[in-house]
Amino acid sequence: MKISRDEFITLLRQLVEIESPYFHEDDVMAFVNKWLNERGVPAEIHTFYEGKETMFNGKNVVGIMDSGKPGPVIYLGGHLDTVSLCNGWTKPPFEGVVEGDYMYGVGTLDMKAGCAAIMLTLEKFAKEYFEPGKAKGKLVYHLVSDEEGPYGLGTVFIINDKIHNIAEEADFAIICEPSAGFAGVAHPCICLGAKGGYNYTLKVHGKSAHAATPHLGINAMVDAATIVSELEKIPLTQDDKLGESTPCVIRMNGGGAACSVPDYAEVEIFHHTVRGETIETIRERVDKAIEAANVRSRVEVVFRQSPAEGFDGGFDAYCINEDEPILKVLEEKIENVCGKPANIAYFQSIGDFNHIGGKLQIPTVLFGADGENFHSSDERVSLTSAVEVADCICEFVSDVLSD
Repeated sequence: MKISRDEFITLLRQLVEIESPYFHEDDVMAFVNKWLNERGVPAEIHTFYEGKETMFNGKNVVGIMDSGKPGPVIYLGGHLDTVSLCNGWTKPPFEGVVEGDYMYGVGTLDMKAGCAAIMLTLEKFAKEYFEPGKAKGKLVYHLVSDEEGPYGLGTVFIINDKIHNIAEEADFAIICEPSAGFAGVAHPCICLGAKGGYNYTLKVHGKSAHAATPHLGINAMVDAATIVSELEKIPLTQDDKLGESTPCVIRMNGGGAACSVPDYAEVEIFHHTVRGETIETIRERVDKAIEAANVRSRVEVVFRQSPAEGFDGGFDAYCINEDEPILKVLEEKIENVCGKPANIAYFQSIGDFNHIGGKLQIPTVLFGADGENFHSSDERVSLTSAVEVADCICEFVSDVLSD
């Protein structure tokens, strides 16, 4: 099954022309659902509602091609939402302008190119294998909303609503995030795991006083800084695949009165985790820093919670076995299509793939296109790499699921 460059460009441009920042994906979901059904691919809209925090009425496009015969269950996943438009663009952000080997536009790299690869794979597989009865096993796909938002609600509700029962059935998952672009490794690149992460806030309660007599108060800003300084001294957890954990202060505020000791401060920290780290181990680390800081302020540690049942607000780090048999098939197809072996990497941040590979413990890889400037102005994707990704996935699916 081969995918032409022209058909790939046409579909990717259509996706880019539909603005779809997270929490605003209805139009792109409607387009994708219609596109797939018109081409004989079983597709439907999965709807959900999150009513505690976001009040989000979400939609995902989901489907399954079940041959009715024994065989592997392969999962293809991606997200159709993007970040919001930022400043600084020099190219039209929603036209899919092509210059040389690159298409420019919001979401071209992250990750509408990956979704186009999945859609075209589904079309080819349905026509050449599923409809003629030449398939075995199952091909499941989910194209979700709100991956770029704070909770990854699209995939969270896929899991909680047990769509296609992937937790019990899926043997192998490919998430078509831009692995080469994310990892900074030459295409073709497979990420065999990813760091996890937790967001938490230190709420520091001091005591106000006149700035001329600071000794009469308790400076919450100074105490907050002291705690952060102690956190920096604690050794980081090491992982032989994922590297070291990476806590980072992402926000700090407090005070603001004209001439007063600040009586309150907040420090928000995102802690990228490696395997073995949990919300409990992070809390122990923070408690150790607070004790060492010996501050007079009262300190609360508040972890960001998920509004969805069964999720604690974090993302589980994971790695898959490099000797996974189905992985070897994918690596073979990549070398055949690209003319060179895949580079192996481990993603250094988080996404909804952590829920698939970490929480559900499905062997999950990231494999997608190369490009630049994701989450930034003039985002662009390498079309050669994107078409190769589509061809690799087509070849992989046809090999593993052909009867």
